[in-house]
Amino acid sequence: MTSVTMTVNGKSVSGEVEGRTLLVDFLREGQGLTGTHVGCDTSQCGACVVHVDGEPVKACSIFAAEADGAEVTTIEGMANPDGSLGTIQQAFQDHHGLQCGFCTPGMVMSAAALLQENPKPSEAEIRDYLEGNICRCTGYHNIVKAIMAASGQDVSAVAAE
Repeated sequence: MTSVTMTVNGKSVSGEVEGRTLLVDFLREGQGLTGTHVGCDTSQCGACVVHVDGEPVKACSIFAAEADGAEVTTIEGMANPDGSLGTIQQAFQDHHGLQCGFCTPGMVMSAAALLQENPKPSEAEIRDYLEGNICRCTGYHNIVKAIMAASGQDVSAVAAE
């Protein structure tokens, strides 16, 4: 067993983990942060995206011990301090950027990383950035609209797929 300590959503957390414990399992099972989803166990779907030291990471592809000492943000950390939906989350709701909701946490986390890098991305840049996130329900059209809206851009020109 290995001791790990990290800051998750602004709070210091510690735990004992086996060397093979994935960050996604540490967050879900060890910390009760079940918003980070496990969709494929092969790092293909992006449902488990979190931010580690400000960078988007698929939490099923990193061991918890590798995040020792890191700053980790999960979907639960994206809400406003009063608990209301954050800007990106609200845009996903307003523009129907979700259907079943399973991929939504990873999409929101990826969108936040994109908007941090590029505050006003084009439709093509958004679609390219989301290449590592799979949604089986929405067809991405409304997800793209939601991200453009979160960036303060006009969504009326988003092309239908």
